[in-house]
Amino acid sequence: MGRSTEMVLYQAEWCSYCARVRKKMTDLLLDYKTVNVPYSHAERHEVKAASGQTSIPVLVDGDVVLDDDDDIIPYLERKYGAGAQAAS
Repeated sequence: MGRSTEMVLYQAEWCSYCARVRKKMTDLLLDYKTVNVPYSHAERHEVKAASGQTSIPVLVDGDVVLDDDDDIIPYLERKYGAGAQAAS
């Protein structure tokens, strides 16, 4: 059982960038909801409503919306990793 959060990850199973984010979230033992988006950008209505664009991955954590794995992973490490516990 992971740490309870209200995070939502907009992603696709075939997306290697999304896989990097899922691995980090698993490593940090985070619970989160996934929304699998269609392959076609034109059909990605949910992710566009959440982030204003159609690229994935997108992480929504409360009021924080991040749309690139290179931004999402450091954010997760800062907020939920060992450094976050030391800063508390």
